Amino acid sequence: MPVKLNVNGADHQVDATPDTPLLWVIRDYLEMTGTKFGCGMALCGACTVHMDGQPIRSCSTPVQLAAGKKITTIEGVSSTAASPVAKAVQQAWNDEQVVQCGYCQSGQIMSAIALLEKTPKPTDADIDSAMSGNICRCNTYQRIRGAIKDASKKLA
Repeated sequence: MPVKLNVNGADHQVDATPDTPLLWVIRDYLEMTGTKFGCGMALCGACTVHMDGQPIRSCSTPVQLAAGKKITTIEGVSSTAASPVAKAVQQAWNDEQVVQCGYCQSGQIMSAIALLEKTPKPTDADIDSAMSGNICRCNTYQRIRGAIKDASKKLA
């Protein structure tokens, strides 16, 4: 049964079973590979995308729950039409040289954008709470925190 999705502002119809994880629809059906598979159990955050502006774990979200919702992937926030928050976060990520191996970074960036869209001036506790579900095996947490603070200042 075809599922209708809106991903990064474009409508798509995919022939996937309703319980197929959204992650695999994004990666395999739509060929957007920026969203990563990490643990498959919604524990690491590598697969984070936005659904109606809220960060979700796409590895554990059945595609049927995404039908009729606005899905944004890392490719969507990297476009020229990206929000000022998305642009500030990406610039701060570069300025702070956050990335090492890079595997978790699309999920980290998606969570950071969601945080700053909701809380433009986050405290350390806000950052810890919003980013707690994102694991970085290279341990760049201090640079991630610094980048979020830097992006927040750029938005002032």
